[in-house]
Amino acid sequence: MSINATLFIQLIVFFIGVMITMKFIWPPLIGALEARQKKIADGLAAGERGRQDLLSAEKRAHEADRAARERAQEIVAQSEKRAAAVIEEAKVAARTEAERIAAAARADVEQEVQRARQMLRDQVAVLAVAGAERILKREVDPQAHAQMLTALKQEL
Repeated sequence: MSINATLFIQLIVFFIGVMITMKFIWPPLIGALEARQKKIADGLAAGERGRQDLLSAEKRAHEADRAARERAQEIVAQSEKRAAAVIEEAKVAARTEAERIAAAARADVEQEVQRARQMLRDQVAVLAVAGAERILKREVDPQAHAQMLTALKQEL
């Protein structure tokens, strides 16, 4: 055999090997590479979507936190206003009650003073009548009258 025939047979074997490789080996290999490439691309896209979702979620969380803080400050301010109003209402009610109690106490004191005056008048009248009786029962004597008036003054 000559070098040309060997070369020709090797060339035929080589082309048969290439054909077999292209027909049976190359398509699954290319499919596996494409699947791997697609999987990597999908993973990168999912990672980017996840990062964007994380940024969006963080932004929403900050907004929700800010809104909650503002709402809490509003509630605290309203509570402070309401507490001040309740305190003021209690002060007004306490003043009104104190004035009512003081007026009632003044009325009671005035009533007691009137009773005491009336009792004093009654006692003075009784003593005056008793003194007049004693004076009239005795004879008319200026010295005795002076002694009786002195005694009457001491009783009063």
